[in-house]
Amino acid sequence: MKFLLIMHINPAIMEELTDAERQEIMDGHGTFMKTIGESGEMIGTEALADPSQSSVIRVRDGVPVVTDGPYLEAKGFLGGGYYLVDVASRDRALELAAMIPDARFNGLGIEAPSIPGRFRM
Repeated sequence: MKFLLIMHINPAIMEELTDAERQEIMDGHGTFMKTIGESGEMIGTEALADPSQSSVIRVRDGVPVVTDGPYLEAKGFLGGGYYLVDVASRDRALELAAMIPDARFNGLGIEAPSIPGRFRM
């Protein structure tokens, strides 16, 4: 089963963290990547640029309308990046999501949608 473990960032929360807490998050990602790499569960991972570097595209009356980021309206944003994993079960995906260091801090979180096989290209 494939899951996309999405890291949501709230800039206000990130600013409230101490330098040590931010470093804990960064170091924790290294440990997490090693764990899922060694287990063979990681398919891929990408960090994303700051939302100020993004664009939102909407088509209105057949005309594309492009606005500068951040992403669609939300308190947080898909800012940290994601991990694409292939696991034996949903329970394992949730276990892995809980291992991502961002999940330990109030106001940050990990979303874990499954990727149904029927939509693969």
